This record gives sequence, C-alpha cells and structure tokens, in this order.
Amino acid sequence: MIPEKAWDPGLEPGIAAGWRHGFDRSRRAYTIDTPPPYPSGRPWHIGAAAHYAQIDMIARTARMRGMNVYFPVGIDRNGLPVELYTEKKRKIRMHATPRQEFLDLCRQSLDELESEMLEVMRSLGMSCDFGNIYRTDSAEYRAVTQATFIRLWREGRVYVSTRPNNYDWKSGTVIADAEITHEERESRLVHMRFGLGEGSITIASTRPELLCACRAVIVNPGDERYAGMEGAEAVVPITGRRVPIRYHRSARPDFGSGAVMVCSYGDQNDVALFRELGLEEVAAIGPDGRMTEAAGAYAGLRPSQAREKIIADLEEAGFVEEIDEIRHMTPVSERSGNAVEIIPMEEYYVRQTDMVGDVRGASADIAFHPEKHRQILLNWLDSVGMDWPVSRRRFYGTEIPVWYCESCGMAHVPEPGEYRRPWAEEWPGGPCGCGGTKFRGEERTLDTWMDSSISPLYISGWNRDEELFRSAYPAALRPQAKDIVRTWLYYTMLRCRQLDGRTPWSEAWIMGYGLDGRGHKMSKSRGNAMDPLPVIRRIGADAFRFWSAGEAGQGDDFRCSEERMESARKFLTKLWNVSRFASGMEDPGTSGGTHTDRWILGELDALVRSCQDAYSRYDFFTVATSVREFMWNVFAAHYVEMAKQRAAGEGFDDAARDSARGTIHRVLRALLRLLAPVIPFITDGLWGRMYGGSVHSERLPEPEEGDYPPRGGLLDFNSEIWNRKKSSGLSLRDPVRAGIPAGLEGFAPDLEAMHRLEKP
Repeated sequence: MIPEKAWDPGLEPGIAAGWRHGFDRSRRAYTIDTPPPYPSGRPWHIGAAAHYAQIDMIARTARMRGMNVYFPVGIDRNGLPVELYTEKKRKIRMHATPRQEFLDLCRQSLDELESEMLEVMRSLGMSCDFGNIYRTDSAEYRAVTQATFIRLWREGRVYVSTRPNNYDWKSGTVIADAEITHEERESRLVHMRFGLGEGSITIASTRPELLCACRAVIVNPGDERYAGMEGAEAVVPITGRRVPIRYHRSARPDFGSGAVMVCSYGDQNDVALFRELGLEEVAAIGPDGRMTEAAGAYAGLRPSQAREKIIADLEEAGFVEEIDEIRHMTPVSERSGNAVEIIPMEEYYVRQTDMVGDVRGASADIAFHPEKHRQILLNWLDSVGMDWPVSRRRFYGTEIPVWYCESCGMAHVPEPGEYRRPWAEEWPGGPCGCGGTKFRGEERTLDTWMDSSISPLYISGWNRDEELFRSAYPAALRPQAKDIVRTWLYYTMLRCRQLDGRTPWSEAWIMGYGLDGRGHKMSKSRGNAMDPLPVIRRIGADAFRFWSAGEAGQGDDFRCSEERMESARKFLTKLWNVSRFASGMEDPGTSGGTHTDRWILGELDALVRSCQDAYSRYDFFTVATSVREFMWNVFAAHYVEMAKQRAAGEGFDDAARDSARGTIHRVLRALLRLLAPVIPFITDGLWGRMYGGSVHSERLPEPEEGDYPPRGGLLDFNSEIWNRKKSSGLSLRDPVRAGIPAGLEGFAPDLEAMHRLEKP
C-alpha cells in the first residue's frame, strides 16, 4: 500500500527527471510549432504559464495516441522590448550608445531574463526538447531569416518605397498595422470655424495641431447643405491658407457639420484620401516626434503640446465654436504604449496585398480550435490594405542584408547562407555593375515578425536539413493566443505560402486571455501580472495545470484566481486517496462480474468516449471537468463506497471480491491514463508505484462495447439514505430500514452491505 497519506508536490522534480520523450526523425512527425516566448523584463504572468501548460497537454496527448511528436522550444529574442528594457535598466539611450556596446548589453539582459522563463517551463513539466533550444537572435536563425529576405528581394516581393507609415517616435521606428492596438483615451473635440466666403463652415477635429497640414475639406455629395459647393475654397484658421472643398462619400452628413478637414496625416483615412485626391502632403510631424517647421510657431513642440497651444490660440482669435470633452479611440504602439503618428518614411516592404486571397483560401484548409476564432483571421484579412513595412530603425534585430553602391546607389544582396551585418561588415561580393567598388551597408533591422514568422520552417530544417524537413513540415499544429492571430499566425501563413507554397500547419489552437480578479486582461504592460513561479512552487505544477485545464471553455478568457487553484489541489488529494485505497489490494485481473461493476464500467465507457472526442479537439476543459465529476461524484462517492465491503471480502464470495478489486483497478488505470496529459506528475508517480513503468508510455484508453446497466435512480437513492442517517443522528455504518426501489434490484447486494439496510 502507498504509505504517504497525501500527494507531495515536492516529488515532481524527481518524477520529471525520469521522463524521456523520443522523436524518430525518419518517421512522419507530429510537429508542434510552439510559440517562442519573449523575455521582455517582467515576470512571465500566470496566463502565459497556463497557455504553455496546455500546449504541453497537446504534446502529451499526441504521444499517448501513438504519434511521433516533434516538440521544439524556442525563445524570441529580437526586437523592441529588450531594447526598451535595456535602456531603462542601464539608464541609457540606444542612439546615444555605440551600437556594438548596446547590442552586448541587450544580449546580457536577454540571458538573464531567459533563465527565469525556462525555469517556469521546466517547473510546469513541459515535455519539449530543452536540450535543443533555438533562439531567434542566434547567428543560425538570423541567417535563415536573411535568406528568406534575399529570396523575396530577388523575386520582387520586397521593395523600397517612401510612403506614410505608422511611426512610434518613442522607439524611433516605423511599425506595422498589426503592431497597433487602440485604447480609449481622453481627448477634446474642437469645433473650429473655417472661412467660407462671407461666412464660415464648422469642422470638428481632435487634431487641431495638424491645421498646417490641411490640404482639403470634404463634404458628402448628397448633403444638401453643401449643394453646388464643390470647387469652392475654405480658409484654414490660424494659417489663413485656402483649400478646396471636394465631394467625397466618406464624409458623413450625420456627424458634426458633415464637413471634414483632410490633413497629412491624422489617420489612415487621411492617407487614403491624399492618395485618391492627389493632394500634396505636408510633413507636419518629424521622426523626432515633434512638430516640423511647417507648423510655424508650433515647431519643435510635441503634438500634444502643440494641440494645447493652438487650441488656446484658436479660442483667443474667435475660431472656436465649442469644445467637447470626449473619450477617443487612439492608435498606440503595442510594444511601447506610445500614441502612433503617421509620417512619410522610406522603408522596405514585403508585398502582402496580392496575397490576401491566397491566404484566405489556405485558411479554409486549417481546422481552428475553437472554430469561432477563425473569424479573427478573416477580419484581419479584410482590413489589409497596404503592403507590410518590415524595416525598423532599431539595433537589436536581424539586419537587412543589403549594401548600396556609393557610385550609383544600386542595392545589392549577398548569396544566402551566412549571417551578415552590413553596418559592420564590408560587402562580400564583387564590384557593382557600374564598376563601383565602394559600398554602404544598410543600418536598419527587420521587423521581429520577419523572424518569428518563419518558425515552422526553421524548426523543420528548411534549407538546412532535408531529412528533417521531409518529416516535420508542414507542421501539424500551431498553438497560440488569440491576440497574435493578426501578427504571428497571419504573417507565418503569408511568409510560408510565399517561400514554400504550402500552408504551414493543418490545425490552429487558439487560447483566450488570462484575466485578473476584476476581469481585466492580464499583461506585463498593464502591471496586473501574477508571477507563476511562487504559485507553482507552493501548490505544485499538477494543481496549476489542472486549474488551467478546467477554468474556462476552450478558447475562452479565464480568470486567474489562487482560490480556484487551491480547489484544483483538492482534486489531486482525492485522486491520491482513491489510488492509495486501491493500492492496498492486488489486481486480480478480472472485472465486471456483478451488476454494480458493469454499471461503473458503463459510466467509465461514456467518460472515455467523451474524453477521446475532447482530446481530438484539444479541449482540455471538457476532459478536466468530466473526469473530475466522474471520479469525485460517481466513482469515489458511490461505486467505491458500494464495492468497499465486497472488495474486502466481507460477506461475499471470492469471485465477487475479485471482481470488485479488478473493477476498481480497471477504472483507476483508465483514469490515470485519461488524466496523464493534464496532470503528468501525480499520474506517473501513481502508475509507477502501482503498475510499473511510466503512464506516459501507455495509450489513452479506448471505448469498449458492453452490456452496461443504466444508473437509474441509484445516486439519488444513496444520497437519500445518507441524508436520512445524518438527519437522524446516525453514523453511516448504522443500520437503517429501507427497501430497494424498483429498477435498482441489481444493485441490491452492494446497497444492502453499504447502507446496512433492513427490510422495512
């Protein structure tokens, strides 16, 4: 018999030390394209840990279904977050620090931050390949990223252009639409009088600091207030510039005065209008995040400062009709939290608008779990209206492998294969076609999504290991959170379709957000993140994992509550107690010999069917809640109590005794296997002690056909007798007068023994 009276989470490291998870590269692989997490300087919050715990459940489930699981793990170490962290920690500015020195400091920061992240993964019991961790800032990974750039450049899928871009002046770089979130922030809607002949026209805007960049006023052609007014001129307040009034259907007659000023650039609608109407842009805001000389008296101010000053000047000059205090959806950088401006910049672009239809078609072949999250991708595809700007004016990232001839300005890319740093290295090729021999290396880096979007290609050995690539690509599954569907999932589909022509995986598993106790999304930037390590160390990885699986439906957001995690730990105690009871009796290998035994095996069969279906959909919520309900409220509470005396041989023959013992072990074996992907430590510990070997080498149980008697009113009858004894002050072992209800006659021997029933 198992001597310990309770499960000790302190046993988890020792159990994990014995795990071996093989992968046969000669067989077709079940490849999991695991998200490479980003060590950004703050604790990896509980929501993220829950996400990765469930990814491990996917891997363990696949192994127990006989699949050849390839489960690599990586760390995403490129991009802005580590730069901002290093600047803050070292009290330095990137552009004021020698580049190589800054890179070295970033690498030191990443090494420190990565260790804690890996500790969380190991503590969770993740069964990935910790002996072969890939890092997106390694020379090998960056060489592959650069190889993809070189190929797309040569195919004309990458080009350079100057156009309006989202710009984050705090981090000093262009960002893509997918890197922008929208936050509701306080703002003022200023109703301004524009001159119009002898009178005026009122225009409302939250961006009066852009008056210097106003080049037109638009009104709806169906707005009777402005009939016959196209071609007239309005006078911009403060500047006195005359701008044309143009008809355009995007102007809403029901919003404000129905007239809209078109500036370069207040928002993406302005960008589209400037292009469509052929307007001459004015660069009102510069790369330093300050108003340019075009702003006149407001030059050198931050836009927010210029806004306050110009509002005061407008009021003093009598141009303000009214000001509304509003809450306005503001585009902000997902990384820095800074409000985004739109300014013209020369950047490198990857063509994507011509691929939207292709990606949409390919997405139809991907099974989404849950299906509802497919719509996130489709909504994003509907919004893609321009090519992807991929160059960044930062230091810590994969360098753009381009050199420019100083004689003629022609761009050159090297042969792929080696990691290149153009800002620090000479051009590795021969003379330019013009005869020039001096070259200037590109100083910009690539958007970090250019690296992480090739993860399924990289982990499969694309262009490096043909045997592995044949086995491991396309991957089977992409697991990820829903907030990066429009970035990581979409960009990966785009890039893999461009580079390989195939869809990178056949399934996508999308998890919801971790929320704090108030229902707010848990994030590092919000400051409401809970550090998972102290919790895991206190309650154990299995309790944490079981809570994660059973807290919310598949793909739904979930609240992170330590009280709920404690409840999960109680389930482990119940599992331990039932197993400890079973360990005190040998398994005779026979089962199902009585009506009661066949009933519980029927209940088990239904559970197995439900869990098999749920596991096929990576639905761990159904598994956790169904097994918990069965074990706690059916098997332990009713069957074990009914069969306990028979299993002890009290008043029953040997055949009945052995059937009870065998049935208990048969059910327990199935439960341990069903639970193994979710709570791998306690199930493996119990399996090894009771049955030998590792539960993770077993297969998930399969349904078995059988003639199983129905439950009927069994559970209600048991509860009625227990409640009657309790209300009468009797112990559960005291006899009681009661008859066996109709339909429960087959259970009579066990019911009479359990309740000590006396005929009424």
